[in-house]
Amino acid sequence: MKLSRRIWLKLSSAFAWTGPAALAQAEDATATTAAPIDPAKPFGDEFKQLDSLAVGNWWEKKPKGKNIPPSLIVPRNEVVAFAVYTQANGVLKMTAQLFPLKPDEARLARLEVQKDGEWTEIAREEVLFPGWSAHFRVEDWDGSKTVPYRVRHGNDAMFEGTIRKDPVDKNEIVVANMSCNSSRTTGERHEIVENLLHQDPDLLFFAGDQTYRHTEHTAGWIEFGLQFRDVLKDRPSICTPDDHDVGQPNLWGENGRLSTLAGNADGGFMYPAEYVNMVQRQQSWHLPDSPDPATIERGITVYFTSMKVGGVDFCILEDRKFKSGPAGKIPQMGPRPDHINDPTYDPASIDLPGLVLLGERQLKFLKDWGQDWSDVDMKCVLSQTAFCGAVHMHGSETGRLLADLDCNGWPQTGRRKALEEIRRAKAIHLCGDQHLSVVVKHGIDDFGDGPFGFTSPALVNTIYGRWWHPEDEKPGPNPVPDSPLPWTGDFKDGLGNKISMMAYANPPNIKDEKQRADGYGLVRFNKQTQQVTLECWPRFSDAKKGNSEQFPGWPITVAVADYDGRKPVGFLPELRFPEGTNPVVQVVHDSTGDVLYTQRIHGTSFRPPVYAEGTHTVHLGQIQINETKLASLAIAEDAQPIEVTFA
Repeated sequence: MKLSRRIWLKLSSAFAWTGPAALAQAEDATATTAAPIDPAKPFGDEFKQLDSLAVGNWWEKKPKGKNIPPSLIVPRNEVVAFAVYTQANGVLKMTAQLFPLKPDEARLARLEVQKDGEWTEIAREEVLFPGWSAHFRVEDWDGSKTVPYRVRHGNDAMFEGTIRKDPVDKNEIVVANMSCNSSRTTGERHEIVENLLHQDPDLLFFAGDQTYRHTEHTAGWIEFGLQFRDVLKDRPSICTPDDHDVGQPNLWGENGRLSTLAGNADGGFMYPAEYVNMVQRQQSWHLPDSPDPATIERGITVYFTSMKVGGVDFCILEDRKFKSGPAGKIPQMGPRPDHINDPTYDPASIDLPGLVLLGERQLKFLKDWGQDWSDVDMKCVLSQTAFCGAVHMHGSETGRLLADLDCNGWPQTGRRKALEEIRRAKAIHLCGDQHLSVVVKHGIDDFGDGPFGFTSPALVNTIYGRWWHPEDEKPGPNPVPDSPLPWTGDFKDGLGNKISMMAYANPPNIKDEKQRADGYGLVRFNKQTQQVTLECWPRFSDAKKGNSEQFPGWPITVAVADYDGRKPVGFLPELRFPEGTNPVVQVVHDSTGDVLYTQRIHGTSFRPPVYAEGTHTVHLGQIQINETKLASLAIAEDAQPIEVTFA
């Protein structure tokens, strides 16, 4: 017996949720594998604490302790809490999050859009349990128009917003970079939301730790949505769950294995796959379909994918899901398997064969993404955490730690592979997680030869403060000229990785709510100038007052031309293009077959830099790199320009 799509949705909490691609396969499965779900303990007797406020007789439960989440008991005309959406590649995907429903209430949500002044229903979906989310997928979506929408439940409950058109006509695309929304500070986030409404970003990126409720994700996710729904409702958003979202203190995903060690340094997920999948379904189902949706161990789903907004292409990584855990793999050199405080240790000694960072699936995806420039002017990589350990003090101003393996600076070989692909794609990197906002220029072989990275501050920093504070209290070589910050320049992190510190936002006083250095990042992509401006706004700033409100050291403007900081050994002959073609150029080293870089050129000429002797092949195209091939070009200082034409 085949499962209909409607029946599959009812049973989805008993299966792994992998989105439409896997859904098509799952429809050929039989229902005999689905186990009954206990509405009071959907994750089993061993994990009856999971999502306890949103299951069973939830209306009789009262949260205990300090800093409790908002009540899940609301007037029935308010049960649609909020919605998140993306629209890309002709597909609208939207997740509507509902408050828990009572047994006699229909588990059905409807999506309506406004056409010619009239509301028209375009989709209806089951409200899934556990999690109380509904997921709408609309094919053949016209992304060139802005369309009002509303999600409805029953006769009276409604959440309204606007599905924005793809802003391809805008020269500047603005992205808000956010993470780490402390649940110890309850209530509204009106200071941040008011700023964001004024700054009007085209895209919201929440890098992780949207909630720290751990075992109560539905309550925490609804809390997050209530805090940010005024800005969520009218623009696309990317949400990527991190360790605290799935209920863990730290996460080394180990391809989905079960973690059993306190602190999870053995690698894997500590809670059932069904709980992890519920979290991912609520936060990330609305992202564009993954190009490689196969589940990992225990049926845990993946969501890594890409998304274009206004001609800027965003690669969305899951940088912890495949990563190796350190416990049992490297010697313990600190109070925990993931903390190193031994000043005599050799960083190379922990970069062992077989250790994984992104994993082969994501590396392949990242490489393919970097070479696809159709309808793209600029590129950006998004992940949960940073590709370095740009932190000295952890937890307190005296809590110095030499190295923390809970960052993408380890394993170092995995870091190198990831940064090489990001550099090859001429992309900038945005992330969160670290609670300390920094801008760095990564070094791969030499200082400054890698891409730029911008880590956002914690939205609300009442969980764990961090500081950049070199032990000798001196700047590194090549400090930022005229910076108001004393400790910029070239440094090695505790894992031996080369970084050039450009700006950091230390908390002046972690005990003072207004001096915790929390806030958010704002990133402006200028397609015409091929520059990116990085802004960092304190939580209690007033964006209407201008740049003087930003953290010292910001704003920072970087150029795509500087993303690859390697020193060229020479240049190929100058390429000249017809006015307005703005072609894509890819340079390949003939002897190795390595792609050096792929980028779109704005202008009528480009002289490709190369980083090794020998001949190189140049691929060109107006849309992609498949229209013209210039074979075996050699370094030639006095060569005549090459006129390039396109069919």
